[in-house]
Parts: sequence; structure tokens; C-alpha cells
Amino acid sequence: MPVLADLLSALAGGRVEVVDLTAPLSASTPVLQLPPPFANTTSFRLEEISRYDDRGPRWYWNDIHTGEHVGTHVDAPNHWLSGKDGDSVDQIPLRTLVAPAVVLDASAKVASDPDFLLSIDDVREWEGEHGPLPDGGWLLYRTGWDTRSGDQESFLNGSHSPGVSPECAQWLAEETPIAGFGVETVGTDAGRAAELEPMFPCHDRLLGAGKCGLTQLRNLAQLPPTGSVLVVSPLPIVGGSGSPARVYAFVERP
Repeated sequence: MPVLADLLSALAGGRVEVVDLTAPLSASTPVLQLPPPFANTTSFRLEEISRYDDRGPRWYWNDIHTGEHVGTHVDAPNHWLSGKDGDSVDQIPLRTLVAPAVVLDASAKVASDPDFLLSIDDVREWEGEHGPLPDGGWLLYRTGWDTRSGDQESFLNGSHSPGVSPECAQWLAEETPIAGFGVETVGTDAGRAAELEPMFPCHDRLLGAGKCGLTQLRNLAQLPPTGSVLVVSPLPIVGGSGSPARVYAFVERP
């Protein structure tokens, strides 16, 4: 209990800050668009049930209509063919959902090349400066893409958005201790990932290795390269392949 009391004291005193990494969820939230003949998810929509009226004089509530992979959301291992026998979103261990996080900032490279692909050398260079990737934690990939998230056309950018090289995706999946990989873009893969081999390498390699994905994050610029604790809160949809999630980080401040 003293540890939790210390945390509450640090939060109250501002020594620990809670940084919200979640994009607002609304009808205007950008949604991935797959080309025909593939099926697409629905956009987010609220359907009013009552609002202090004859349908319910003292209460306001809604039905929600959304896909599992809309807005800031978790990809469970079973989302991809390579991980089809892996965990569904309700089975993701809590130790993965509350875990250390590090931030690799590639925003300068992405600013000059929206199709930039993260390489093994990029991650090793980061490790040379900041230390090893966290065991059982999250690698968060900052690209500056969250500045586009208010506009679907700019956010999707004609399928030109940054991602990860196939070699790096395989290396992250098989040779690093991370439990998950998070991005600011609409999905964990590059916009042109269908042209890579394998197609959509982050989905294929990471989910196939039992690791999780996390997309459409915001405010990664407010996190330090190391030292944050990530909290990911998806809905525990039984058998689900993913879920919209509230995501935030605990950050120590001087």
C-alpha cells in the first residue's frame, strides 16, 4: 500500500503527470479504407436513445455503432492470420496493458518522406543512446502524424504514411522483448504496406509472435524517450480481434 499511496501523492503534487494519448472518438474519426473487393469497418456513430424527453425524462444515453479497429485502438494477436490461434482482445494479459513504454522519435525523417520505413539500424541507434527496449513493454513510434488526425484526407494521405520495414518488423517480433508496438497512424503498418513482402509486415510478424498493436496515438511528443508507464484500456470483447481503447501514460516530472 505505501507504493500506491506514494503514487497518489505524486499525482496530486504534480511529480507524476497523466498524459492522454487517445484521439477523440466521433463520426469524424479517420478510418482505414481498404480497396475492393475487401470489406471495410463502419465508422463511429452515436444513436440517441433518450435525452431528458418522453423517451426517458430524467436521463440521456446512446447506442454506439463502431468497428473494433476505429480510432485509438488495440490490435489483438488474433486480428491477423499469422496470429489466428493467439489471444483475443479479452485475453490480453494485464501485464501487457500496464507496462513500461519508450518513445522512438522519427518525426524529422517522416517530415521529409511520408513513406519512411523504420529500420533495424534506426532502432539500434536509439538503443545506443537510450538503452535496451523494455522487457514486456511497449515501443511507441513517434512520426508527428497525430497533427493530421483531425482530417481524414490528410491523415490517410492517399495511402502515403510511415511504417516499418519488413526486416525491422520481423526483428521486433522475434528478437526484441517488447510486448507491443504503438503508432500515431491509422494502422501499425505503412500506408503502402500492401506492396511490401510480406504484405502488412507489422501485422503479420508482430501479431504472429503474440505481440499487440496500438494505433492512432496522440501526444507522444509529451513523453520522454524512456521512463513512462503506459496504461491501455480496451473493452474486453469476448473473442474480439481488437477494441477502441483509452490510452494514457504516467510520466515523472522534475
